[in-house]
Amino acid sequence: MARPRTFDEEQALDAAMRTFWRKGYEATSTEDLCAATGLGRSSIYNAFKSKHALFQRVLHRYLTTMNAGQLAVLEDPALSGADRIRALIARVLDGDAENRPTGRSLGCLGVNTTVELAGRDAVAAGMLERDTARRLDSLRAAVEAGRRDGSITSTRDAGDLARFINATIAGLRVAAQGGADRAALDAVAAVALDALTAA
Repeated sequence: MARPRTFDEEQALDAAMRTFWRKGYEATSTEDLCAATGLGRSSIYNAFKSKHALFQRVLHRYLTTMNAGQLAVLEDPALSGADRIRALIARVLDGDAENRPTGRSLGCLGVNTTVELAGRDAVAAGMLERDTARRLDSLRAAVEAGRRDGSITSTRDAGDLARFINATIAGLRVAAQGGADRAALDAVAAVALDALTAA
């Protein structure tokens, strides 16, 4: 008879997530995961099958958690379309400010994974593509809401503006990883937000 698990799987996933987020997939060893989760090697493999399978669970958890808060902001009917996008960017920058263990941001696990793995890991690439599509749909809807309420006056295509904002957010996260301070990031964000009202 199999022995019941004696650990909190959610806590183990969160600990593994922080480790992958900080170090990246390739640089994270099984020993790192054991130290972070407090589990032995056999417990990790019994519960999650492999490092790659554990990473898939972690990435799914991260994307789901991040999206829940971000999509709630983008879909908030109490805010104008422009204010939804402004609030999203502020949320991202506040999150980066909270995750600077060495003065540099940890960035975004999704962006980090795109750079590190998407070109050679079909499973991760698929998860990231679906995540991007959901985010772009919500950004496009916010732009369209802003057009209706008058807070977004740019005549550019709503899908193009959504892709521009999404790329700007990814760039802000990379810049934060590189050590850019909040004032510099806020300045970049302000330029991006100006694009919503440019002709």
